Amino acid sequence: MDLTLALAGLGVGIVVGLTGMGGGALMTPILVLVFGIPPVAAVSSDLAASAVMKPFGGWVHALRGTVNWRLVGWLCAGSVPSAFFGVLLLRLLGDSETVQHTIKIALGAALLLAAGGMLVKAWVTRNQRGDGPAEPIQVRPIPTLLVGIGGGVIVGLTSVGSGSLIIVALLTLYPKLRANDLVGTDLIQAIPLVISAAVGHALFGDLRLDIAGAVLLGSIPGVLLGARISSRAPGGIIRTALVIVLLASSLKLLDVPTPAVGLITGTAILAAIGVAIWRRSHRPAAGPQQSDPLEDDRRESVSAR
Repeated sequence: MDLTLALAGLGVGIVVGLTGMGGGALMTPILVLVFGIPPVAAVSSDLAASAVMKPFGGWVHALRGTVNWRLVGWLCAGSVPSAFFGVLLLRLLGDSETVQHTIKIALGAALLLAAGGMLVKAWVTRNQRGDGPAEPIQVRPIPTLLVGIGGGVIVGLTSVGSGSLIIVALLTLYPKLRANDLVGTDLIQAIPLVISAAVGHALFGDLRLDIAGAVLLGSIPGVLLGARISSRAPGGIIRTALVIVLLASSLKLLDVPTPAVGLITGTAILAAIGVAIWRRSHRPAAGPQQSDPLEDDRRESVSAR
């Protein structure tokens, strides 16, 4: 078993535990770009690993009650069969070099959408309270079903989108959905979705158990570790780093020249640093602390003694 793959799985698992997103969007391009694994094999192996990894996060949200089960039902009604169809469509295209290149392009486009999804989620998290009472929402069955269908096809083809892309669609349909309910609902619906896609790849002979096993060896403890330290870690920094990694990976998969990838990535890093400095400099100063009358009386009595 490749320990380097396990270490990569550990890193991705920690990011997933910290941010709730980024599993397929990070692991698949790492397998393709770093380890030279063919895109179809990378997609199937990542889906198999996600099918085991995602229930850990979903279980926590289910216990906390941050899951909208009606939304889960309608999403799964569309995503589970369409994910299997996405795998079938991938197989119908064949395994030629042209098809592999097409998958890389599709994966790069999906990663760009995933990066956009991360930015939208970060904006919503900043402007939405996650600890207040849940506001009831009116579930819209047909649009939700269509979101599941579209997301399922993309996941079956590329393994990307079970988190980032579907969260963006849910934000569009249900802007009043709390951030923690949004993440919990998406994690739960992603479990049968990635299982369906993984089973499809296994049936058609694409699954590489050695790759999936090595990724799982690191990703499961990584998810648990990331979840434990998520309350202490600076989430904004993690999300920013993840978006930059997604951007660089998508550009590379889209066959953008390496110098251009470096220039764009460097510009994104400088922009992120600039935004962070601007926010820090414009942060409102804390006002003078008001004294506690009871504490003042206690101090006066002590000094009188």
